[in-house]
Amino acid sequence: MSLVLFIVAVGVLALLAGGFWMNSRVKYRESPRPRPDEQPTLPPEGPVHEVRENRESQEVPQMPKGGRPLTPYELSNMDTRPSASKERPRWSKGSSGSFGGGGLGAH
Repeated sequence: MSLVLFIVAVGVLALLAGGFWMNSRVKYRESPRPRPDEQPTLPPEGPVHEVRENRESQEVPQMPKGGRPLTPYELSNMDTRPSASKERPRWSKGSSGSFGGGGLGAH
């Protein structure tokens, strides 16, 4: 019984040693780490900041009187443009802003 346990222990040690050997071979094939002068730097004008602006979508074309409605295939890709208004849209007071959001709702 002790001979079997000794052989199993030697097998486990051999597997661990093989794993370390395979890991060193893989790391040796990897490209070297970048040097400090190869690291990314800030642009000359400094860090880039986010820009906040309101966007407006294009209006959906109105259906002519007596005409047929447009299908989704006849509509173009509805782009957005910057809004002239700088006021941020807000939800109604007391509203959670989403359906089923758990708020009390507008009363």
